Amino acid sequence: MASPTPNIPPEIRAVLFDLDGTLIDSAPDLGAAADKLRTDRGLPSLPLEVYRPMAGAGARGMLGIAFNLKPEDPEFAQLREEFFSTYENAMTERTQVFEGVAELIDAIQGRQMPWGVVTNKAMRFTGPLTKKLALFAKAGTVVGGDTTPHAKPHPAPLLEAARQLGLEPCQCMYVGDDERDIEAGRAAGMYTVAAMYGYLGRDKQVPDWGADAHIEKPLDLLPLLNFRPSA
Repeated sequence: MASPTPNIPPEIRAVLFDLDGTLIDSAPDLGAAADKLRTDRGLPSLPLEVYRPMAGAGARGMLGIAFNLKPEDPEFAQLREEFFSTYENAMTERTQVFEGVAELIDAIQGRQMPWGVVTNKAMRFTGPLTKKLALFAKAGTVVGGDTTPHAKPHPAPLLEAARQLGLEPCQCMYVGDDERDIEAGRAAGMYTVAAMYGYLGRDKQVPDWGADAHIEKPLDLLPLLNFRPSA
């Protein structure tokens, strides 16, 4: 067995994950919803590769790609609601768990370590989505973007997840693929891990985020927890 990574706090007792871009690849459904809004207006379709980097930013990211809109633009609010309805009707058609995530969760559960989800996705979507996918049946907590008064990068959602697990924030590791995830995790006093296989956004200067560790694929998290999947 490999020796523990020196900078991993020994008191880590739970792992919390971002959802989109960290545990699940939802970009195909998010991109398809935004693209439908384009084609319904007679605009040409855009390839998924254009949408993918901004999938972690939800409606803001997808409408930014599809229509070059910002939240302060007057058309944004109406298009956001149309996007939400379109996405809600087809949010599990193409979404899949990332390769290696099921094995990672099996290993974590096999060690009786609690785990959960903290996402900025509203519970309107997060609840049905996590109920639909078998992976989340044993999640110890699922905190959405509207579970607390503040979303990430505010630490409130992460602090709520730790509270639900009955742990101190310093006993939790948080894994995410967006700078907001790392900012929130650090503000909450958690050990932070940047998921380099995720969406990352347009600005991919991940080393500047200040994460405690980086992983190139989901199963790279196991050495950080000082264990490997059971044979």
